[in-house]
Amino acid sequence: MNQLLLIAIRNLGTHKRRTLLLGGAIAGVTALLIVLMGLSNGMKETMLRSATTLMTGHVNVAGFYKVTAGQSAPVVTNYPKLMEQLRQEVPELDYSVQRSRGWVKVVSETGSVQLGVGGIDVANESGFRKVVHIREGKLDDLALPNTILLFEEQAKKLEVKVGDSVTLSAPTMRGTSNTVDVRVAAIAANVGMLSSFNVYVPNSTLHGLYQMRADATGALMLYLKDMSSIPDVQARLFKRLPELGYQMMEHNPQPFFMKFETVNREGWTGQKLDITNWEDEISFIKWTVAALDGLTGLLTFVLLVIIAVGIMNTLWIAIRERTREIGTLRAIGMQRWYVLVMFLFEALVLGLLGTTVGATVGLGVCTALNAADLSVPVAVQVFILSEKLHLVVNPGSMLGAITFITLCTTAISLVPSFLAARMKPVTAMHHIG
Repeated sequence: MNQLLLIAIRNLGTHKRRTLLLGGAIAGVTALLIVLMGLSNGMKETMLRSATTLMTGHVNVAGFYKVTAGQSAPVVTNYPKLMEQLRQEVPELDYSVQRSRGWVKVVSETGSVQLGVGGIDVANESGFRKVVHIREGKLDDLALPNTILLFEEQAKKLEVKVGDSVTLSAPTMRGTSNTVDVRVAAIAANVGMLSSFNVYVPNSTLHGLYQMRADATGALMLYLKDMSSIPDVQARLFKRLPELGYQMMEHNPQPFFMKFETVNREGWTGQKLDITNWEDEISFIKWTVAALDGLTGLLTFVLLVIIAVGIMNTLWIAIRERTREIGTLRAIGMQRWYVLVMFLFEALVLGLLGTTVGATVGLGVCTALNAADLSVPVAVQVFILSEKLHLVVNPGSMLGAITFITLCTTAISLVPSFLAARMKPVTAMHHIG
């Protein structure tokens, strides 16, 4: 086998131009695949970090409260008691936060927008500071009563700056309208689609707007030490919370704001809890990653077809040029199996060298793009959930791409290699090239 490998390497070296052309094409496909995978992984990482800070925990215990059968609010009552029980039931818990939730009309002197609003205690949310980058004002000022954090896109629409006042208007749990004037404490950089419909105010401000009790909140967001335990924790809470006396909603893998119509049609009143995970809460934007993954797969398939045609044509040419050589090798006793393996080794070595070079180039491109700290247009930010281009290349993904494309190039060479191995020695030796 070692001798066959040496022969394969020698043959590739003898036909340098052909080897460089085909190897370069394989390297180009691999490099493109690595860059696309880096973009996809970067989007997933950014989405996870942003979403699990701005909108959702790894696991969420939220719910709805209905004063009447036809009117619901995203409220969890007596949350301190529930939180204490959750700490006992979830040993995998790393930390937790509670967020009030709502939907408000934000009105300035020049315009208005409908936005989701989150009530936070900024002093206890260290993760929030890592994701939200302040452009104007101070994030710590959000701890003051009747303040609000806007994102750049929202501030532009409302034509406000730090220090200006806006009015929040929303119906209370009992259906009456209420308003509160708030001061813009900070304006943050856009975070893609996630910042297009969210604003943040202190919990006390949201409680006053909705006239809620101090022990009410919108959701208890649980952050686990290991995200792989999310399904187990979710299943356990579905089982244990009813045993602890809580009424539960059926699992619906959608964000809470898409459930109002369904909940309002149901005839119950009072409190029901709803357990979701981070994927449920951002299911409305996960299609962006799915679309990129689909595009990556489609491009990879098209490029592999091109490479397949190139490899097969190259091997056909090589076999035609080396017909007499093959006949001589068969005449001196080389088995058909060894002829087949010799050509497979050529494709294997070519694929391995091409993919290794391509993966290195792709990694270099990703590293260079990250180092350049490139800003992307607002239209692109909506999809990549960041104002900066961020690519992540995992060693496992890189090795997987090298292995996959190398195996594909080797498999593609099976047909011409098999036909070469079936040549009759006499016929091959008398072939005139």
